[in-house]
Amino acid sequence: MIDVPWKIFSQTGNIEAYLWMKQMEIGEEVVQEDDIEDRLIEDTNFKS
Repeated sequence: MIDVPWKIFSQTGNIEAYLWMKQMEIGEEVVQEDDIEDRLIEDTNFKS
């Protein structure tokens, strides 16, 4: 999905497309961190 704003930026030099791409990258990092935290929480919940 990040390919679209990168292609727009590389072809046009539009800074807004570059900023859009960076915003998407940050959003992906947050999602990945949340997934890791969720897995850690699941692993620590012991069921008797």
